Amino acid sequence: MAELIAIIFESEEKAEEVRKMVLDMSKDYLIDIGDAAIAVKTDKGVKLNQLMNTTAAGAAGGSFWGLLIGVLFMNPLIGVAAGAGAGAIAGRLTDIGVNDKFMKGLAEDVAVGEAVLFVLVKKVTGDKALERLQGVGGRILQTSLDHTREERLREALQGQVEAEETAAAPTS
Repeated sequence: MAELIAIIFESEEKAEEVRKMVLDMSKDYLIDIGDAAIAVKTDKGVKLNQLMNTTAAGAAGGSFWGLLIGVLFMNPLIGVAAGAGAGAIAGRLTDIGVNDKFMKGLAEDVAVGEAVLFVLVKKVTGDKALERLQGVGGRILQTSLDHTREERLREALQGQVEAEETAAAPTS
């Protein structure tokens, strides 16, 4: 089962920095994510910054299939145009990962200029991931984690785990 984690950061830049850290952990096989999106509260509302643009991906895929079908019927240009249009519409209507309306609804409650990082976690090597997130800051807005794991995440974000371990370590 996937777990949803939403963390508020003071700026879009900080949220993007932490998202990059999560993606790097994914490359190192420490975490398997289903989505990692950022919602930024602006004066005009909430803006989403997603990993994958489904409209563009749909248009690209539709163009390929349209070209292929167009070649079969001796009119590749019309096939590309029709395929791109159909693919873009299909991509626009497709929502993968965290629901856009849900993200916008949660991000409405944060201050203007703040950003919320939404991460849909499929699988994680907990201790190693928490070590990498040590002290990055942020406030937990919402999670589907149990209370114990949520508290460990909160402590890691604030850098408290490392400080407690250092204070408890015997000195020689």
